[in-house]
Amino acid sequence: MSELEAAIRAAAPRALAALVRRYGVFDQCEDAVQEALLEAFVQWRANGVPEQPIGWLISVAARRMMDGWRRDNARRQRELNDYLRAPAEQYDPEDYHEDADDTVRLLVLCCHPELTPASQIALTLRSVGGLTTAEVAAALLVSETTVAQRISRAKRQLKDARFELPTAAEYDVRMRAVLQVLYLIFNEGHTASAGDSLQRVDLAEEALRITRLLHQAVNGPGEVTGLLALMILTHARRDARTGPGGNLVPADRQDRSRWYAGEIAEGTQLVEETLRSGAVGPYQLEAAIAAVHSEADSVETTDWEQIAGLYRILEKIDPSPMVTLGSAVAVAMTEGPDAGIAIVEGLAGDRYLGDHHRRLSVLAHLHELAGRTDLARSNYLAALERTRNTAEQNYLRDRIAHLIR
Repeated sequence: MSELEAAIRAAAPRALAALVRRYGVFDQCEDAVQEALLEAFVQWRANGVPEQPIGWLISVAARRMMDGWRRDNARRQRELNDYLRAPAEQYDPEDYHEDADDTVRLLVLCCHPELTPASQIALTLRSVGGLTTAEVAAALLVSETTVAQRISRAKRQLKDARFELPTAAEYDVRMRAVLQVLYLIFNEGHTASAGDSLQRVDLAEEALRITRLLHQAVNGPGEVTGLLALMILTHARRDARTGPGGNLVPADRQDRSRWYAGEIAEGTQLVEETLRSGAVGPYQLEAAIAAVHSEADSVETTDWEQIAGLYRILEKIDPSPMVTLGSAVAVAMTEGPDAGIAIVEGLAGDRYLGDHHRRLSVLAHLHELAGRTDLARSNYLAALERTRNTAEQNYLRDRIAHLIR
């Protein structure tokens, strides 16, 4: 990703959040920001990224909104009057401060109770995370058409929604959706669904940034802390996950000296704090699993029994095909490859994961461990046909070539 693209991705959600807070009309604010982004691509490419990219986008988008209101004065007289009291030409970019970041409020707004969970997640991934429609579709395992319909429907429903935090009664439901969105954004950054690079570090770090803001706002242990710990521990391994040329390096071959020890210490401390808080949720358990991985010097010295036990608890409180797939690896390491293969084969009929490259890759790996070269190669080939990430494709080709030799 170029410096220009990175600057635009970082600035756009924050500019949108500031505009929605100021004017309260989500759909028009987003349209205006999109127009400002088109202008930014032209001007910033020619003149360089401005010192205050967020303020620049806010100013340009606000002018676009005023232009639209002037064209339709009768329909939006109230918004026009509000705007004329503080015209865009007098808007001071200094009014926007990083310390007053509205991204968390925008995140919560996108998870509005009037929207279905599916629409909440799609809209937030698009508006706050900055993912393209194709990336949202890949993250949610649905078609691009479905995602586009969800986003359009959500924007219509939020037309008159207020830019405010949820009440105490709404909090638990809204927070579950918020955490799921952040989790999906981070996962897309950790392992990109498509493209030449295995990781999109900027996207993972944006999810981390927003989660830290949310953690500060919540100010207490629980699932927010669990998710933050999970992200930190996972992100700490980023440099070791790729080799020369960006090739994928699997966990059992990673140089663990390249893991960030300070981040692992921070994440582990958060895990210990949140596990002492009482009731344990799925993100806390996933963070605990990540912490056990991080404590080991190698795959061989990893406490797989403890990981398998944590997965058993996770499957009880939050069952999902991806949890079962992770559990299968732990079982294979404690009971042998065939025990893990049986679990992975049981997912073959799953609607979303059955034909997914991740299931097929795990199945191939376990067959390779069991010494079944032909089955390993055929499953690696099937996985290769289904992944759109170049780094993953190259890794799968290497495994296939290795098994042919």
